[in-house]
Amino acid sequence: MKTLIKNAQVVLPTGIESVSVLVDNSRIASVDAAAHIRVDEVVDAAGLHLIPGVIDDQVHFREPGLTHKEDLGTASKACAKGGITTFLEMPNTTPTTTTRERLAEKRALAAEKSLVNYGFYIGATPENIEELSLATDTPGIKIFIGSSTGDLLVDSQEALERIFAETALPITAHCEDESTVQANKAKFAGTSDVADHSRIRNVSAAVTATRRALDLAHRHHHRFHVLHVSTGAEIELLRDHGGLITAEACPHHLFLNTEDYPRLGTLLQANPSVKSAEDNAQIWQGLISGAIQVVATDHAPHTLEEKHQPYPLSPSGMPCVENSLALLLNQVHLDNCSLEQVVHWMCDAPARVWDIVGKGRIAEGYDADLVLVDLSLRHQIRNEEQITKCGWSAWHGETLTGWPVRTWVMGREVYRAGTFNPAIRGFAAQFDHARGGYWATEC
Repeated sequence: MKTLIKNAQVVLPTGIESVSVLVDNSRIASVDAAAHIRVDEVVDAAGLHLIPGVIDDQVHFREPGLTHKEDLGTASKACAKGGITTFLEMPNTTPTTTTRERLAEKRALAAEKSLVNYGFYIGATPENIEELSLATDTPGIKIFIGSSTGDLLVDSQEALERIFAETALPITAHCEDESTVQANKAKFAGTSDVADHSRIRNVSAAVTATRRALDLAHRHHHRFHVLHVSTGAEIELLRDHGGLITAEACPHHLFLNTEDYPRLGTLLQANPSVKSAEDNAQIWQGLISGAIQVVATDHAPHTLEEKHQPYPLSPSGMPCVENSLALLLNQVHLDNCSLEQVVHWMCDAPARVWDIVGKGRIAEGYDADLVLVDLSLRHQIRNEEQITKCGWSAWHGETLTGWPVRTWVMGREVYRAGTFNPAIRGFAAQFDHARGGYWATEC
């Protein structure tokens, strides 16, 4: 099937241009197609912008094992609504994804259920070095340097040294120092104030673990991606990247802070915790300056019943995939960044960080993962409209300007203005780690 998307303002690697994009089956055949070429479908996108599909490199979709919160079907549907055409999912499901066999099982589940493209990290434990060394078809290795992760916690220096020294896949990590967190828990023992969560998982916990991980990466010359930067203090650590280090920010660490606890309560609880408004501003400037390369969600759904338990029984995490692009497009509306910057942070940069083949750009030969966005569309986020199975958003009641309105996955339209094509299925993302990551690829 051939589709011609015409009259859109198209975000290309070279800038925004008014060109016609020709899709031939699953690929982009031309970014300057003739207006009267013979096709099966013509999409008149006047007044809209066409961008590459968003790649969310950090999600927790809860399947297998915790599907009362979310599953690959509901989560991928929410992705399609939010303009996310590829997700990379974390290994802390039940059971954890710590073997090649479990990676294959997840890919099989996604092939059956996911409306968008997918990839799955393999999780590190102190005992699975051989599995980490032999794993393929994965974006990389995920390490949890911090608590609340069961058998995935890797905190001993010996185990961390081995993982960095004896494996070749890119590594990413949740960085919160376990000893700092436990010491702070002792100080706040018996608390029921969720605001203490940001005192327990404080700036020191994040900075100590991030500094430790960066030291390992530099000494072993191993590519490393810092997940969910939550403090301004981490920004300076990231500037000395040495061609190895990349990092990401998440919407809750960009736009929410400790001043929101009275309003949101345990809905705001996350790991790493939200910090101050000053940290928000410093993380945003880290994005603008290029010290942070990626925006991802850390989509981590829990039911409202679970989240409304008294602290500390309440779990950490919040959903975001269907609103993350709109939250950033709203920043374009507010003149805090450009649309080209948003596309870099959410599309091109994650494709380069994780060596994803054929994604992240609108260019000839690339996969036809595409999103039409309406930069003038105003819409209020409402819990009752959320597609995610948990059915709530920390941004409930907030009105944003700029929303995705149509989404294509590998050339097939999966979402249009509130309606879905449930017959669409995404494909496994392909990773070519010989490319060498973000700093080795062309800007």
